[in-house]
Amino acid sequence: MIESFFAQLNFTPMEELALVLVLASLLGIILRLLKQPLILAYLVTGLIIGFFSFFSLEDQEAIKFFSTLGVMFLLFLVGMEMDYRAIKKIGKLSLAIGLGQVIFTSIGGFLLTYFVFGFELLHAIYIAIALTFSSTVIIIKLLSDKGALNSLHGRAAVGLLLVQDLIVVLILISLTALGERGGDFNPASVIFTILGGLFLFLAMVLLGRFVFPYLFRKIARSQELLFLTSLAWLLLFSSLVKQAGFSIEIAGFLAGVALANSSEKYHIASKITPLRDFFILIFFALLGSLMAVSDFSGIGVPVIFLSLFVLIGNPIIVMTIMGIMRYKKRTGFLTGVTVAQISEFSLIFATLGLTLGHITDQIFALIAMVGVITITLSTYLILYAEKIFDRFFHFFSIFERDRVKEEDGMDKMVSKPIILIGAHRTGRGVMEYLNKEDILVIDFDPVITDSLKKEEFAYLFSDISDPHIFDNIDLSQARLIISTSPHLKDNLTLLKKVKEIKEELKVILRAEDYRDALSLYKEGADYVLLPHFSSGQYLGKIIDPELNLDHLKDLKEEDIRMLKKEDDE
Repeated sequence: MIESFFAQLNFTPMEELALVLVLASLLGIILRLLKQPLILAYLVTGLIIGFFSFFSLEDQEAIKFFSTLGVMFLLFLVGMEMDYRAIKKIGKLSLAIGLGQVIFTSIGGFLLTYFVFGFELLHAIYIAIALTFSSTVIIIKLLSDKGALNSLHGRAAVGLLLVQDLIVVLILISLTALGERGGDFNPASVIFTILGGLFLFLAMVLLGRFVFPYLFRKIARSQELLFLTSLAWLLLFSSLVKQAGFSIEIAGFLAGVALANSSEKYHIASKITPLRDFFILIFFALLGSLMAVSDFSGIGVPVIFLSLFVLIGNPIIVMTIMGIMRYKKRTGFLTGVTVAQISEFSLIFATLGLTLGHITDQIFALIAMVGVITITLSTYLILYAEKIFDRFFHFFSIFERDRVKEEDGMDKMVSKPIILIGAHRTGRGVMEYLNKEDILVIDFDPVITDSLKKEEFAYLFSDISDPHIFDNIDLSQARLIISTSPHLKDNLTLLKKVKEIKEELKVILRAEDYRDALSLYKEGADYVLLPHFSSGQYLGKIIDPELNLDHLKDLKEEDIRMLKKEDDE
């Protein structure tokens, strides 16, 4: 009844686009309240449009072109992350986890799909590969919201994702080679295309090192010109590479690689991201509409088991690898849960396989459903990872060796008058004015703890959210605890724990706004650092009432010294 009613309506292209955006916005608001990523809103938008037959997204050339642009912009931004420093930061840990997870997940997925569920060989290979990759966009967003990007598990997860991205781009290049040749497999042509892609990759690296940094520095003063030039480069290069037999999606990645070492890449990314978000919405809405007309018969059981394999198997694989490498079970678990979903690239990969005729609508629907389930559930796994770990703490002991690799920085119980939690910008500023012998620094960033070790500070490698944070600390001499973490929940938990252990301890905490500050004062904080408020107080105090401002020169020199030190690190 409803379908027939909407089928009689004749939407104009503008009305079709408006309907997609309105539906996506409304669903996005609902899913935001449920703490879900927007990618699900886009997929459900397409499902609704396809199910009720508002119109056919697949038949609209403009819609299909917009979706292609969405993938191109997505890969363009991924390419810009492939700078030399990022590749250098991968390290042995991320390389081992990334390669190990890709190998073992793909093998496990293939064994399940081919031998247990009896899928055809090519279908089983496609499903296994699709299960392998995790969502860079979702993981980085969730880790950033939690303030965990610079933690050891955050850095390991980002490095792992970088390895996955490199692998998936090689796979997509190979598949686009088949696409340009009608989908027929020819090993020689695939190898030729991969070699051509590597040649273009190296050419972009050279351009990015010797040409583009100079060019973009010249135009960086004008944000409009910077955006226009980067967009012109992307579209021009994509058009040229398309003529050479590559898809414009892969061309987008290569164009991004050329800008990866430009100091203006963050400004470019901030301008391109809204375009990516708009066009990628169309891409996932199109995928959702394809799901609406797909055949779901007979795939219910495989969807459930494959979803469980991704949600449970992927974290176990990562925890096992990190346990073998002698990392703590907590670090292994927090890293493992980040990969408990399949990626937007898995859906792009499945779409390409469907276009080439390698998989059927049913296999595409299976992969898409596993994506919806794992993205939805893994979001909560990542958000509440610490609570889950605390509850099942003892069960994860099998993933930890007797001698772990992570050093906590202390060979024995240390007692210091001042305990500083967080030694990044604010914490570093505090440390500059305190006696080194009086401070015990707690931080979860391995780069910062390496610096503390070189400077011979007493330090503990730990996280404010770790419930066992004070188990290895002697608080007998402690008089003051300072937390530079901006997260209200963590600070409230810390405050409660401190008062339970030693009520007379003074506690200074940081707040992001005045509401958080009032909440912390209400719960018993002795002082709350509110950056904007405190900076105004500080400025007022350093201005001499008689306007004798000669001391500003000394303050300036001291600040420049600290800023240069921060920049060097």
